[in-house]
Amino acid sequence: MKGKYLPEGVPQRAQETPAPVPGPAPTPSSAASVSSDSSISSGPSVSPNPSISLDPLISSGPSVSSGSSAPGSSASVSPAPRRRWTLRTRLVVSAVGLIAVVGAVIGAVTTIALHSYLQGQLDGELKDSVMRAQAPRPHDPMRSGTTLDFVAMGGQPLGTVGARVGPDGTIDVGAKLSNATRRLPSERLAALTVEQAAALDAVPRDGAPHTTELPGLGDYRVKSAKDGALVIGLPLGGVEATVGRLVVIEACLTVAGLVAAGIAGSTMVGIALRPLRRVAATATRVSELPLHQGEVALHVRVPEPEADARTEVGQVGAALNRMLGHVGSALSARQESEMRVRRFVADASHELRTPLASIRGYAELTRRGREQPGPETRHALGRIESEAERMTGLVEDLLLLARLDAGRPLSYESTDLAPLVVDAVSDARVAGPGHRWRLELPDEPALVHGDSGRLHQILMNLLANARTHTPEGTTVTARLRGTGSGPGSGPHHGRGVVRLEVQDDGPGIPADLLPHVFERFARGDASRSRAAGSTGLGLAIVQAVVAAHGGTVGVASVPGRTVFTVTLPTAGPVRAALAPS
Repeated sequence: MKGKYLPEGVPQRAQETPAPVPGPAPTPSSAASVSSDSSISSGPSVSPNPSISLDPLISSGPSVSSGSSAPGSSASVSPAPRRRWTLRTRLVVSAVGLIAVVGAVIGAVTTIALHSYLQGQLDGELKDSVMRAQAPRPHDPMRSGTTLDFVAMGGQPLGTVGARVGPDGTIDVGAKLSNATRRLPSERLAALTVEQAAALDAVPRDGAPHTTELPGLGDYRVKSAKDGALVIGLPLGGVEATVGRLVVIEACLTVAGLVAAGIAGSTMVGIALRPLRRVAATATRVSELPLHQGEVALHVRVPEPEADARTEVGQVGAALNRMLGHVGSALSARQESEMRVRRFVADASHELRTPLASIRGYAELTRRGREQPGPETRHALGRIESEAERMTGLVEDLLLLARLDAGRPLSYESTDLAPLVVDAVSDARVAGPGHRWRLELPDEPALVHGDSGRLHQILMNLLANARTHTPEGTTVTARLRGTGSGPGSGPHHGRGVVRLEVQDDGPGIPADLLPHVFERFARGDASRSRAAGSTGLGLAIVQAVVAAHGGTVGVASVPGRTVFTVTLPTAGPVRAALAPS
């Protein structure tokens, strides 16, 4: 039966979708290269983007390379979105940063103060050394009579330097206290080099202490006597070592304090934001509720401890509770309004069935009476019967939709879709002889768990929709096939499904109507005009019945190809024979 016309005649081949025709490959003589400076060469090259055709680039001017954009080009690369920090991270980073700044300021002030204090002490010692050198003790047993014996006097620290200034104002000789264990001063001293003596000679002789660097010895605090006859310097190495140790200690303590502050701050902020997370969890649970349809019981609320208006988080929780209360009231009112409308539609449809049947019966009785009516009367009776029949179909559709909306149970049983498709296509061929009808069925039964009457109605509505909204001569194909399982992210993941497709090569559905084709009373425009009337409820009934069977329905349409696809779960384990050939 697969791939044949239903009516007797010539067999028809299965309709195949033409494969896309690949474009001509660029030849070396016509290929263009896209360089980094947006220039086009005539030799063969490889485009930096394989997905971009080279011909449009050649015809439209300079192209955009992978690394830069050509002037005047409309192509632009949007910057990657910056990663936003969480509130917890921002609070912890801000607190740690503030602590780091405060610690740095305190450390700098402490270091400067200690350096000033130690340098002041050293300046005091330097002043005492100068005073001792200017007024040496006359009975000092350690005096050797040398001109530099003041450098090795008692009380001078190791590393002290000194020099005598000659009559011409330059330093004649200088020495450094290098050994404090020898007895004679001359044995304790070491002569200064020419560079060191020159550095001492460059120090201003104003009687104030100055910092200078002696080559090979480091920084010294140097002071001259009031008369400028001698110069004494004490090393700054002890001061610098003490300040350096202080800086290292401060840095270690600051790093340890920042780590501890970060851990403690993260914990404290996490505890403080815990109520806010519970508020967010409540909002998330509300967002996961199916609020768009059906009866909604919106009982989710923020707990009372997190809705205390005396705290900032409590104000957010209280506002969310008030909003949920308003939303719940609105949803209840909407549900009540929908229920009233559904009850009205169901009651009205049920009550209209009897009057419509009576109208049709009386019209047919009048037309078949003993007295032959005139032409105008016969035409009027025919119109009454046709309109009553159309109204009856509309009432039946509305009543069916009302029952499906109310959740009326269907008569589920194991049903083979293949005979239903055959019967539906046979009826459609009789109703639309101007169309070409095709049928594609699998070799094995396509079993689903459903209501055979409603499934047959799905087929009739889809085929009637294709027949009504396409011109004569259109080919309509009813295709039935099965697959091993549903899509990986769909509702039938891991389950066997049967797909029913109704395809036509008509003018297609307008793009603005395509998202609304399954809505009630949705109608097409003039491009899908029809000879017979339509209630606009056929596809809405299809969607409602398919949803009642746990399936899905979709449509894809372009000019020349429109496909309605119905996916239903199978009645049992999927057979390998159901796979399409």
